[in-house]
Amino acid sequence: MPGLMRQLRGLGGCTTPIRLDGQRTDIHLATGEILGELHSSDLPAGNLLVRCNNRRATRCPACAETYRRDTYQLITAGLRGGKGTPEQVATHPRVFATFTAPSFGPVHNRPASGRCRCGTQHPDDAPELGTPLAPAAYDYEAAVLWNAHASKIWARFSIYLRREVAKRAGLSQRAFADHARISFAKVAEYQRRGAIHFHAVIRLDGPDGGDTPPPAWATPDLLADAIRAAATTDVPGPVIDGRAHTFAFGRQLDIRPIRTADFDGGTELTERAVAAYIAKYATKGAETATGTLDRPIKFLAELARMTLTDHARQMIRTAWTLGARKDLTELRLRAWAHMLGFRGHFSTKTRRYSTTLGALRTARAEWRRLQAAIAHGDQIPLPNDPDSDDTTLVLAHWNFAGTGLTRGEEWLAASITPDMEGDMAA
Repeated sequence: MPGLMRQLRGLGGCTTPIRLDGQRTDIHLATGEILGELHSSDLPAGNLLVRCNNRRATRCPACAETYRRDTYQLITAGLRGGKGTPEQVATHPRVFATFTAPSFGPVHNRPASGRCRCGTQHPDDAPELGTPLAPAAYDYEAAVLWNAHASKIWARFSIYLRREVAKRAGLSQRAFADHARISFAKVAEYQRRGAIHFHAVIRLDGPDGGDTPPPAWATPDLLADAIRAAATTDVPGPVIDGRAHTFAFGRQLDIRPIRTADFDGGTELTERAVAAYIAKYATKGAETATGTLDRPIKFLAELARMTLTDHARQMIRTAWTLGARKDLTELRLRAWAHMLGFRGHFSTKTRRYSTTLGALRTARAEWRRLQAAIAHGDQIPLPNDPDSDDTTLVLAHWNFAGTGLTRGEEWLAASITPDMEGDMAA
């Protein structure tokens, strides 16, 4: 029982771990001596249990919380430095921008002033928010295709943004790379109507990224002006039954410069507020915003036994129907119908923006390894030196054996409080 408790505690609260069969062998490279062996059959749970690392809060709250905190650290590092990013990035021009989807038809909403078009002043949690006022006239086809092309639209925008900045600096596109670089980190979010929009931190650096200062002409105003121009770029879409689709960001484009509290007394948009806002949406999917599904479907008939809004059901049906068209095969709409057609990554960044999620996970694993060594009174292990005679060769082979916990393991896991402070320290 104590061994099983330790194994479950190592999951950090993950409720749907991956079960692996196999073994691991540690061999002293110089002598060939076997230093230790680990067989899955000898473990208390009968398998090696590893975290699912699912970012969806509806699938695994514990892993989603870790993902959210990692995203917060990643965004923060690109705003004020740290974790391998120089602190001077805090002085570079940067803005926080929100890119919305175009309109596909009027929906129930809560305007800043007045009432909804239906004449009602909806409460914040009203279930009809985001649903069409006239479902028969709502352009479901364009809404699904917008989601399917959202990543391509962003890629086209990032290309044109560099061109627009270079134009305002009086540089050619080729010469721009010798003077400045654009770095960004973004997350995708579903609006209540089920359409994807993006939140992004966009920064102007020197030619080598955050390690080099930006040129004198680089200002937040110049960057914001270039973003507005690049956001109007149209992306051609497919032709469906004689109708040519063209996509561009919506007219509601919000761009705000990011300033630290040291300069504005906390009255402007601060680094901490931006990082927290973006990280909040990193773990949400369509199921959170529109009440749809968090798993793929194999047959459209599955919707009959699921509790969905009429709007979400129609979005999924439209994606499924479009997915049957041979000219849209590359969009894989049936595989992504549960995501309302969106098939991109929810969190992306440029290479020079800041650290990576992989580096943060590696640092956390190393921190836990050192803590375990200290707790057991062992000598703190040092990283392997390839030229040292004490190098250890690790041979491991693992096979997928399933997911989840048994009922008894679930009961034990529920009695364990995850040590989230350890994750934060890492």
